Amino acid sequence: MGDHTHGWAAAPGAAERARSVLAAAWSCTVTAEGTREELVGAHTVTDDGRVLLDVPDDGALLAAAICAPRGEPSAVLEFADVAPVPVRDRVRSRVWIAGWFSVEGARLALRPSRVVLRSPSGALMVGADEFAAAAPDPLAGAEARLLTHLADCHADAVDRLTRLVDPQSLQGVVRVRPLAVDRHGLTLRIERARTDGDVRLPFHAPADDVSQLTERMHVLLSQAAAASCPRPLQRQRADGDG
Repeated sequence: MGDHTHGWAAAPGAAERARSVLAAAWSCTVTAEGTREELVGAHTVTDDGRVLLDVPDDGALLAAAICAPRGEPSAVLEFADVAPVPVRDRVRSRVWIAGWFSVEGARLALRPSRVVLRSPSGALMVGADEFAAAAPDPLAGAEARLLTHLADCHADAVDRLTRLVDPQSLQGVVRVRPLAVDRHGLTLRIERARTDGDVRLPFHAPADDVSQLTERMHVLLSQAAAASCPRPLQRQRADGDG
C-alpha cells in the first residue's frame, strides 16, 4: 500500500459526540414520574447544557413536573443517533441524560446530572460539567445531507476511498457505505455477507465548515488515487456480477 499517512488523527470526545447527537436528533423519548412519551421536534440545548422541551399544555409530562412532591421530578431523556444512509444496524449510538425537570414558562428544562453515551464499542460516562462545556460538531447539522449526497451521487468516490483501507478489512466485502462524518474524519461501513465493521479515515486537519470538509475530502481522494493497493471490493463485485 502506498504511503498515505495522515497528520491529524484526532476524534471527537465523548461530550462532543453526545452534544452532536442532540444537535442532529429530531426526536427523543422522555421518562418521568412513571410517564413515558415520544417527542418529535421538541428539544433544544442551551449553552449551559440544559435541555429544553416543548410539551403540550395538557400533557402528562407537564402535569408531572407541576405536581411532583418536591417540585422537581427526576427524568431520563433518550436520543438515538441514526445513520442517514441505509446500512445494517443504523443506530450508531444512543445518549441517555438523567436529571431533574423544572418548569420554565411553557417549556420543561432538564438539568443533567448524568450523561451516558453508548456506541458499539461500549458505554462512556460524561460528566454534567463536561457536557455543558462541550459544543456539538460543526458539521452535525449538515451530516445527513452530506452523507446522503455522497452515497447517492458519488458512489464511485466511496469506492475509490476503499484504497485507503487495509485490504484485510475488505476480504469478502459486499458493500461499502459512508456511515458518519465529523470535523475530524469520515467513517465507512464495511458490510460482508454476515458481518460488518467500520473503518475511519481521518482528515489531515479538522474541518470547521462544509467548504473545509470539501477540501479534506479532495485530499482523501487524492491520497486514494495515489495508493497502489489491490482492490478487493472491485474483485468481489466482479465475482458477484459474474
